Amino acid sequence: MVASVTITAGSTANLGAVMQVMADSFDPTFGEAWTDPQCAGILGMMGSWLLIARADGEPAGFALSRAIAGEGELLLIGVRPQHRQRGIGTALLDRVVAEARALNVTALHLEVREGNPAIALYERNGFRQVGRRAGYYRGRDGIARDALTYKRNLPII
Repeated sequence: MVASVTITAGSTANLGAVMQVMADSFDPTFGEAWTDPQCAGILGMMGSWLLIARADGEPAGFALSRAIAGEGELLLIGVRPQHRQRGIGTALLDRVVAEARALNVTALHLEVREGNPAIALYERNGFRQVGRRAGYYRGRDGIARDALTYKRNLPII
């Protein structure tokens, strides 16, 4: 990871930065990006948390997660294209795992569109595919794409 990258806890006050990153990092063809009200709604729920990655002071990435009853879910993660391949995605995942462990989460889940390049990041970081939701994503192009569900066990340490 580059030394000029910092990751801090975020809140609804950071949604402008999240929306910036999301606009740059989520291809609108696939319909995966969330809206500002959707993100704000999740952040208002107990057990949710937001992490913001900044490179040279500018928003470079984010991760939005939640936990309840020992289970956690990585809801969204994004890194701006110009900041990819710098370890930011891995650093965000590491922090999500650390936060989840602090909340006594023993399993972390996520779902991702089949074909999404982030799958390689998830698999390198201990997530294993556990399911498939046929035709879950339908983007602007009208093509239905499967969602893959992943899980990473977090043994108590």
